Amino acid sequence: MSPFKGVAPRSPRLADVLDQSEIDALLAAVETGEVGDDSKETPIFSRKRRDFDHIEIKRYDFKRPERVSKDQMRALQTLHEAFARNFGAALSGFLRTIVELKVASCEQMTYAEFISGLPNPTSFNLLSAPPLEGLMCLEVSPLIIYPVIDRLLGGTNQELFIPQRPLTSIEERLIHRLLDKGLASLNEAWGSLKKVEFGLSGSESNPQLVQIVPPNEVVIVIGFEVKITNRAGTMNLCIPYNVIEPVVSELSKQSWFSAAQAAVRDRFAGRLARHLGAAPIEVSGLLGETTITLRDLLSLSVGDLVMTEKPAAQPVVLCVEGQKKFLAHIGQYKGQRALRIARALRDKDRA
Repeated sequence: MSPFKGVAPRSPRLADVLDQSEIDALLAAVETGEVGDDSKETPIFSRKRRDFDHIEIKRYDFKRPERVSKDQMRALQTLHEAFARNFGAALSGFLRTIVELKVASCEQMTYAEFISGLPNPTSFNLLSAPPLEGLMCLEVSPLIIYPVIDRLLGGTNQELFIPQRPLTSIEERLIHRLLDKGLASLNEAWGSLKKVEFGLSGSESNPQLVQIVPPNEVVIVIGFEVKITNRAGTMNLCIPYNVIEPVVSELSKQSWFSAAQAAVRDRFAGRLARHLGAAPIEVSGLLGETTITLRDLLSLSVGDLVMTEKPAAQPVVLCVEGQKKFLAHIGQYKGQRALRIARALRDKDRA
């Protein structure tokens, strides 16, 4: 039943929305005294004892302070979604198979909680990121490690057994080739925020033996889901708060997206310049030009002379892909005919 007459009960989904008829009925009920005025709030802190049953109190765990805002967490998630796309594409080309990599979670927790949730043994890798101080860690599940090793060594991943042991020296070297591509993708993704050079500082199979920060220190953990053909596993990137504290203020949504757009433009411009720089082009020297009639052209034979309109002492035209670009002088270099560029061709030049 509605607490006042003339108003139908509202749907729970629209519990915070009133239409005009409900507002009018509510105001009328307050004026007639059918509904009391509850605008006076009960203070939480007071010298007098009060009934706290009707006061909304939220629990706050001082062991797990949220030091990164929600907007900054979303920015970090967006940044590492770009990393996941780039790393997945690099792995697909490296392993010659389809690799799906996506962000599964992005949350804050203590370092002790992160370590307690990891398997043992696993591939636990310490990452340095100068100029940022401190270490990050990248954990790759054995459910992904051994299928990758099997693929690199020519296996088919059919009925692959996942051993519960640390990696051998040969297996670690193979995984380091995989991690190198991941670090390159991290450098590219973090370049939109700050120029960082990620590097591998060490590896360990037992996460409990590694303590990069105190157990109660807040860390940001980005969890990734990795799928390789018929295999699936997880990968976790742990970023201590004290490592990214110098740049955490730059993680606002607006500044990150503007920086990301500029970084994308610079990255593609540099990539385009590198590819164009290696493209071959044809360069030719135009010694002279003249005009003749079609009758004279048909009557040409061996030994005939064709007179040009340019004196031999004048510079020749250097053409790039058929386009006249420079004026050059004819010479010789190491026994070969050569052209030495004098200057760029101007519009007023009659080439």
